[in-house]
Amino acid sequence: MEGVSDAAAATFDALRPNLLRVAYRMLGSVADAEDVVQDAWLRWSDGDRSAVRVPEAFLRRVVTRLCLDQLKSARRRREEYFGPWLPEPVIEADEDIEDVTLPLMLALERLSPLERAAFLLHDVFGESFEDVALSLGRDAAACRQLASRARDHVRTEKPRFPVDRAHGMEIARAFFAASHGGDVGQLGAMLASDVRLYSDGGGKRPAAARVMLGQDEVTRTFAAIDRLVRGHHGALIRFAYVSGLPGFVTREADGVLQTTALLIDGGRIRAIYVMRNPDKLRHLESSLH
Repeated sequence: MEGVSDAAAATFDALRPNLLRVAYRMLGSVADAEDVVQDAWLRWSDGDRSAVRVPEAFLRRVVTRLCLDQLKSARRRREEYFGPWLPEPVIEADEDIEDVTLPLMLALERLSPLERAAFLLHDVFGESFEDVALSLGRDAAACRQLASRARDHVRTEKPRFPVDRAHGMEIARAFFAASHGGDVGQLGAMLASDVRLYSDGGGKRPAAARVMLGQDEVTRTFAAIDRLVRGHHGALIRFAYVSGLPGFVTREADGVLQTTALLIDGGRIRAIYVMRNPDKLRHLESSLH
């Protein structure tokens, strides 16, 4: 902080939450997002700020470019990842819930870094294509094409019938009761026929090595888990919106945190996202005490 004016520091601190939001949605990692924003702070504090007319636009541009550099190496790491990869979960207050939910972030993973950035900056954060062009080093027309291609890829990930938040949490409570009470019949009745179960253990905790597909397979998986733990399921910490989806946080019998998020469509659960990788849950430990 030495040599940085109080005004410059205050400006950055006010923008930090939004910059973290941009970086997290670009990278899918809370820790990497924090590193990127810290790097942006160093550039802001050490650089010449006299020519910066709109600090928010300038800093978002810096964060975007840093994220694009990160995504190149992140893609290689994820190709070597053991089992299904999920972004790090975030526990959100109602007022923080945005359109970028967990399944949409998974869809963004299939895009090129430039498509991902163009879509997020324009469609989610509301930047003009002229401003997006400055961030990506492309002309506005090219950025418009990038966003359009991204939009086509992610369109199918949006639920056809968005669920009311209160109803979503009601389903989350019923799912918790059925899955932790061994009521496989009740659990199966809540699932869509084409439901998918993602379980991310990162090779560090027991988890399915692939995505479980269909009502029968997912129901059998939960039945097998129930037999394995013999009724000693994790203790509920809280019901919450997890990465934009209704769900809950538990402390498992081995003491490790676990998050479960549910994609609900037409009153049925279309996807279940379970995070078990302790490296991706570390950032939640302090906030949940």
